[in-house]
Amino acid sequence: MDQLLQNLKVHINEKIFVKDPESSDLGKRIISNSIVMIHEIGFEHFTFKKLGHQIGSNESSIYRYFENKHKLLIYLTSWYWGWLEYQLVIEIMNIPAPTNKLTRAVEIITQPIEQDSKFEHIDEVLLNKIVIAEYSKSYLTKEVDEENKEGYFTIYKRLVERVKDMILAVRPDYPYPSSLSSTILDGALHQHFLKDHFKSLTDCNEQVSPTDYFKHLVFQTLK
Repeated sequence: MDQLLQNLKVHINEKIFVKDPESSDLGKRIISNSIVMIHEIGFEHFTFKKLGHQIGSNESSIYRYFENKHKLLIYLTSWYWGWLEYQLVIEIMNIPAPTNKLTRAVEIITQPIEQDSKFEHIDEVLLNKIVIAEYSKSYLTKEVDEENKEGYFTIYKRLVERVKDMILAVRPDYPYPSSLSSTILDGALHQHFLKDHFKSLTDCNEQVSPTDYFKHLVFQTLK
């Protein structure tokens, strides 16, 4: 199993990139350095020119991988959701009881992220911080409907579907499983953001984690 996981690749919709960044050392450096840079200066101030300077390459070389920084952000967030899906599938595959399976799923989705050594060029901890702060910018655009049709958000939607199925396994007659599932995924990001930046707007703090809140929310709702 460990050897199999070492060869794992998160598959991203090929329409998002011009050239697969996983296919070359330069592409991997583009990904790893863009994560660090976006985390440090924010997506608004991030440019391919700055990234090119950081990695010692021409700005034009980055455009050979991504059409624009919006597509790069979609790639990074898609990779994150794919990696989280992989964590979820591995962790719950041997849990038979539906309630225990959903509990573990909520924990995985809402808990702080730890570094995964299987992907050396990607800092999952920093990427998680980017997703918390920047994910909404990948879809709050005029092009969202067209990009959705092109399958840009397939991995995220598939993850919502997985959690929805686990919700229905616990309570088959629950009428709003998709809404609850997407609330867990998006709400976890929001609660982490509030905990760090708008402390008066959340009950999550050093003693109460977003995981505590969402386990309470989910299982009170499904009673």
